[in-house]
Amino acid sequence: MTRSPVDEVHLSRIVIFVIIFFILPASSCSGRARNIILMVPDGMGLANVTAARISKHGSNPLPLSFETLDQIGYQRTFAAGGVITDSAAAASAWACGEKFSNGEVCYHRDGRPYQPNILELAMKSGRSTGLVATEAITDATPAAFGAHVPFRRCWKEIARQYIEESHVSVLLGGGKALLTAQEADPCGTAGDLLRLAQERGYRVVADRKELEKAVEEGATKLLGLFSDHALTPEYIRKPESAEPRLREMATAALRVLEQNEAGFFLLIEGSLVDRANHENNFPYQVGEVLAFDEAVAVVRAWVDQDPKRKAETLLIVVPDHETGGFAITGPFSTGKDADGEVETAWTGKKHTGVDTIIWSSGPGSERLGRAIDNTDLYGIMADALK
Repeated sequence: MTRSPVDEVHLSRIVIFVIIFFILPASSCSGRARNIILMVPDGMGLANVTAARISKHGSNPLPLSFETLDQIGYQRTFAAGGVITDSAAAASAWACGEKFSNGEVCYHRDGRPYQPNILELAMKSGRSTGLVATEAITDATPAAFGAHVPFRRCWKEIARQYIEESHVSVLLGGGKALLTAQEADPCGTAGDLLRLAQERGYRVVADRKELEKAVEEGATKLLGLFSDHALTPEYIRKPESAEPRLREMATAALRVLEQNEAGFFLLIEGSLVDRANHENNFPYQVGEVLAFDEAVAVVRAWVDQDPKRKAETLLIVVPDHETGGFAITGPFSTGKDADGEVETAWTGKKHTGVDTIIWSSGPGSERLGRAIDNTDLYGIMADALK
């Protein structure tokens, strides 16, 4: 019996259907993810990436870890009512999917309603959640994912919401002095928020050894405050420092969050790239970019350990904005190999309005490999959580 051309077409369609729905992982077909890991090198521009790569590899054109992710796109960064965004408005655009004015943290001061943030959506779906930063853990970027406040300096109210409303599973960073200060914050919230966390069942740790011990003992609610304000910059950090590095905090967060079979949402911020660029400090900048990349390498190794985990994890690396207008101006080529030294220049010490690159991989990442607005990340992450 011979098959007609129509039969051949039907057979081909059946084979394709079987491959898609029974062989390929469901997450790769649907764009759905069990885990979302959003990694933010705050204030990092593309020239920062180039400088870090040259500083690390010299004339050898090896890429940094995040440069080899599957998808590359870029985002527009402007805030509501202006060209230049601060970190609060930029992170709120990701977290809540709308444009906000500078200083607002997923909250409209004019009284308009706002959407639930991505962390809240993850929590409601049964996933665990985590926020990791090298700045104060209540700083603008992590705050947008765990709180709704009219002013980014409402540090105590942000912490209260983390603990009592958002129920963030893992909080690792700096900012101890902000949580324990006697005076109320601009939102009127007062009290010792560190003590409140302990009363609500958080395991509180203050250095690397305590962090490692808490993880080994199976902590499921973890608050680590490793300095009064920001952590020590990489370029002046001493080897004997008791503060964990970003890669160590990332490892700890993953070990705690992976205990939940429903999955998790995790934000990891290399916060101090921004500070370095504000100061026009080149060694500071390079140290923070490379430390951030080491954290990306740790996360990628965790993702790659298991094919199923890799198929179910959306990893996004994206700066919120560029700071300083940093540029590489030399040396001019003479035919000799570069030795890792670069000549640099800056346009200023403030944020700039340029677009920033998005590197990503995993389910849903194909939607990030193009030109988008920063608010578009919300819908992509929300769809991945469904």
